[in-house]
Amino acid sequence: MSVLDGTQRPQNSGPFRVGDRVQLTGPKNKLNTVTLEAGGEFHSHRGIVMHDEVIGLPDGSVVKNTVGEEYLALRPLLIDFVMSMPRGAAIIYPKDAAAIIGEADIFPGATVVEAGVGSGALSLWLLRAIGPAGELKSFERREEFAAVARGNVATFFGHDPANWSVTAGDLAETLPEVAAPGSVDRVVLDMLAPWECLDVCLDALVPGGVLLCYVATVTQLSRVAEAMRATGRFTNPISNETMVRGWHVEGLAVRPDHRMIAHTGFLITARKLADGTILPELKRRPSKSDFSAEDVELWTPGSLGAREVSDKALRKRVRAAEAAAQASRDRDFGETEGTDTAEGSSPA
Repeated sequence: MSVLDGTQRPQNSGPFRVGDRVQLTGPKNKLNTVTLEAGGEFHSHRGIVMHDEVIGLPDGSVVKNTVGEEYLALRPLLIDFVMSMPRGAAIIYPKDAAAIIGEADIFPGATVVEAGVGSGALSLWLLRAIGPAGELKSFERREEFAAVARGNVATFFGHDPANWSVTAGDLAETLPEVAAPGSVDRVVLDMLAPWECLDVCLDALVPGGVLLCYVATVTQLSRVAEAMRATGRFTNPISNETMVRGWHVEGLAVRPDHRMIAHTGFLITARKLADGTILPELKRRPSKSDFSAEDVELWTPGSLGAREVSDKALRKRVRAAEAAAQASRDRDFGETEGTDTAEGSSPA
């Protein structure tokens, strides 16, 4: 990957090179992602694919293993990368990331605040959307998760994006220290209690700026919606969820897949009003907006039985993410050095 042109994207064209991540699809349509090494080997229970056989081939080529089975070699797309990268916390699925980018109107050059960063999946999509002219300010309470996110982002881009910062700490306390009032275009919150951070988000947002919250449960959705209304400084919130159902299509055998990605979370969006603006009141039925701590506790991950990542597993994932990031940085640095040497040389 080259960073000489100032872009933030992996090299997605040209022949495969040492250090490239390659997705090998076997005869049973099983995906395997490997990093190419000179003299390296990919082993399966049915033969070996030699890395040297892949290096130098164009993207979208077919290679054979030692017993003659064919593998399709492709560079992973971002959607493939985020679904297979090391995870500290659960990721935001690509279907929700796409909806977030659309509904929050994330645009090139935007200044975006994201909390929490989790494993960095949404950070990758946001960095893609804002481009090199934008700025992403991410916040994460747990330093271990932040380390995994930094490693995943550096692995994908091949370097640490200059327009991305990760701040460890509580958003309500750290956002005023990082973002000046009225300097943020968009805020995306993926946290258990986003209603606790509405005041600092309002201060950071520009008038007309978008706040989007990703929440898992109906109780969280209701509480954050009522909290937004209670401020009197947001437009009426809009809520939805995204479901994706695949289809099996072979000749005349056309039917829905037996499995689908259904509910993963709710998206709720609202825009900041200009100072002093009073939103025209909508005619709607009154709703119960009083919540107790016990109400919220019933819907926390612990009460729902959500699986926690052990410290041992998390340390292993941090090491995996950092190792992959360093390998990607080393490859990028080597290519940059080689390009600089070539450009700086003069004909004999």
